[in-house]
Amino acid sequence: MIEILLASIPLLLLVASLLAGVYPGYEAIVRISERIASRARRWVAKSQPSPRRPAHRAVHGGLLIAFGHAQRPPPLAP
Repeated sequence: MIEILLASIPLLLLVASLLAGVYPGYEAIVRISERIASRARRWVAKSQPSPRRPAHRAVHGGLLIAFGHAQRPPPLAP
């Protein structure tokens, strides 16, 4: 019985603070949202996009074997 009571203390404290009108973590949420909004504004503020390198996909696995066989002819029959 005491274990259940000890485990429910954080929940009871959270409910009590919400009923009292105190929202724990509110300031942290506001700071994080302002930081995200400032990053979004900086992203929009860039007028000229930076040049991107073309996507280069490395061949690996079964595709590597297929490319290796495609570049040479099949062996001659004896």
